[in-house]
Amino acid sequence: MDITRFTSKKFLVPGIISLVILVLLATMPLYGSLYSVILLTTILMFIILTVSWVMFSGPTGYLSLASSAFFGVGIYASALLLPNTGPVLPLLVVVFIGGIASGLVALGVGALTLRLRGIYFAIFTFGLVILILELLNWWEHTISHIRGRFVMLVGNDVIFYIMLAIFVVLMLTVYLIRRSKFGLALQSIGANEEAAAHRGINVTMVKVLIFALSAFFAGAAGAIWATKLTYIDPYVAFSVLFSFLPVLMAIFGGMGQLYGPVIGAAIFAYLQETLQTKFPYIYMLIFGIVLVIAILYLPNGLVGVIPRLVRRWRKGGAVKQNANT
Repeated sequence: MDITRFTSKKFLVPGIISLVILVLLATMPLYGSLYSVILLTTILMFIILTVSWVMFSGPTGYLSLASSAFFGVGIYASALLLPNTGPVLPLLVVVFIGGIASGLVALGVGALTLRLRGIYFAIFTFGLVILILELLNWWEHTISHIRGRFVMLVGNDVIFYIMLAIFVVLMLTVYLIRRSKFGLALQSIGANEEAAAHRGINVTMVKVLIFALSAFFAGAAGAIWATKLTYIDPYVAFSVLFSFLPVLMAIFGGMGQLYGPVIGAAIFAYLQETLQTKFPYIYMLIFGIVLVIAILYLPNGLVGVIPRLVRRWRKGGAVKQNANT
């Protein structure tokens, strides 16, 4: 391994910045208010959903609207294994099971549907959310004769640290995949799936595996998020907002760089929480206006603005230097 590659300025500076941010986040409960911890937990949850969506849809070009399904499966894993009467299994084990359950659902669904393309795949994944929601709703009314479940209470600091751990593992996973042969295969599928297949890549297997891996992180986030909600029902767990918001957050941040979806999700989540608190009746209207403006004037997302500003700064510096000479 070439160590100089990782000690170069290109890798060293982002690494140091990431480490500083991670330390600040990890120590937040020590100096931050309770509201700050709860807000950061919400932001981390949306970042995980957004980055896990980008993990699959970014390189392959497949528009998945199934995030809510995988997130909801993780939530219901907690509802079943962490009832308010007492946990069946330890919290971390339940979080892992929530991720595995979502991954297995994605594995089965992906094996059947990832031969679909374009709008057909998008419609099916959204239909999957509605299908699971209605099946659970029917089961609870007809078989279980209940509506909703209470989940065990967990401290806000515990929820925050577990969500932070999921976020760190997710970011490391995405980073390593992008720099692996598997990531190269994903990029080739997105560029030209037929050509990738002719080059010997098992495109169906690659798509199914990355689909299941992305679902694992969404399910794990859902499992710990359920303990924050304390009460859940099918309409809460499988809210369609969790299918559309990650897509919008990724577009807002930009998918060209790894940090783009993180920035987009963080800003959007903070904006949503702030507007919902201060303007509860019109926050969706303001939210929509901000989104329309972003799409019109930031076609490459927020990360697309940075290179543009750098080029403008360099051009201005060059003009100034020529003027002085």
